[in-house]
Amino acid sequence: MNGASREAQAAARERLDALTDNTSVDVAKLADELAAVTALLDREVSLRRVLTDPAQPGEAKAELITRVLGSQVGGETIDLVSGMVRSRWSASRDLVDVLEELADSADLTAAQRAGSLDDVEDELFRFGRIVADNKELRSALTDRTALTSAKTTLLHTLLGGRANPVTERLVDRLVSAPRGRSLEAGLEALSKLAAERRNRMVAVVVTAVPLSDTQKQRLGDVLGRLYGRDMHLNLDVDPAVIGGIEVRVGDEVISGSIAERLDDAARRLAG
Repeated sequence: MNGASREAQAAARERLDALTDNTSVDVAKLADELAAVTALLDREVSLRRVLTDPAQPGEAKAELITRVLGSQVGGETIDLVSGMVRSRWSASRDLVDVLEELADSADLTAAQRAGSLDDVEDELFRFGRIVADNKELRSALTDRTALTSAKTTLLHTLLGGRANPVTERLVDRLVSAPRGRSLEAGLEALSKLAAERRNRMVAVVVTAVPLSDTQKQRLGDVLGRLYGRDMHLNLDVDPAVIGGIEVRVGDEVISGSIAERLDDAARRLAG
């Protein structure tokens, strides 16, 4: 995403935060409406291009999207989307990408309000691992020739009553409208977005055996100090990691034995 779109994205995030700070706003409804607008603009390419045309006055574009949306969505959604189309965008598709992000953020805010954001983070990670380990399931959920209703039914069978409703909504939208992303990339993006709700980074930790609570705490503290941010640990066990640990933070991978890596990190901090 280039300069103009980054600025528009930042402004849209600020407007969403201002909206969701108001506890009277129904954030789950806002998420659904933003997702519906995302689907509309993803489908209607001509409309999207008009709304992101820098030659068109911002107010004219805001009036157009207000007419298009009409009474189909609430005032908060219209105000938010109108503000977005007034902004300048480097590419028309960036508008849709940010709208999708805002829809997901609104749902994550709902989880945060309910005190279940940690559960959603963990469930997204676990579901990603299940998909990665089950080729048949991944194929069923990503088959472009399969009916969306069939994939949604399969998801409800897997997650219904077992996962947080926010997790189910997020995964359902990802599977129903992947928009060119792989399922794994979409789940990873959702996990990162969830972590950002608390200004945290995500560390994916793979160990040969489960870590004790003390080891988890120590590892989280050390990584948090190293990266200067609170760290959320997504933990997985893989016997192939013989006697050791693998930690991935963003694109950086740290491998080595638990004791060696923690002792080395402690020495670096002390120095």
